[in-house]
Amino acid sequence: MRIKKKGGSGVHEGDLTPMIDMTFQLIAFFMVLINFTEADQNKTIQLPDSTLAKPPDSPPDFLFTLHLTGEGRVIYGANPNIPFEIEGVTTYLEREISNAMRFGGKAAEITVIIRGDKNAETGKVQQLIKKCQDSGLETFALRVKERVGR
Repeated sequence: MRIKKKGGSGVHEGDLTPMIDMTFQLIAFFMVLINFTEADQNKTIQLPDSTLAKPPDSPPDFLFTLHLTGEGRVIYGANPNIPFEIEGVTTYLEREISNAMRFGGKAAEITVIIRGDKNAETGKVQQLIKKCQDSGLETFALRVKERVGR
């Protein structure tokens, strides 16, 4: 026996607007919390191991990354373009200094992160630091792979 429903279609739909709003708020929240430290890493650079490595106490206000390949050439940021000689880094240093000055910073406040390949000559790292110092940069952070234990 069939029972007939009286009036209306009987379909009840919930309002999805609050759920969609909450979803977008969660997406925005996690986008703010994402750690972008790997954004400036070039995967071709193999960092040396160190047991003395420790993270910085606080993040610097102005920073940029220079990668030194095993052949002694420089890669600016995570840009996969063709590496260039150390002498050609001056253009990029001047660009970073002018960007920092636009936001009220000084060359001395910029931290240069140097990610040197474990096969790079120590003298090449020193040449790169000297080139940065000639441009007025004073703060450097050398990146290594932390060796745990021992």
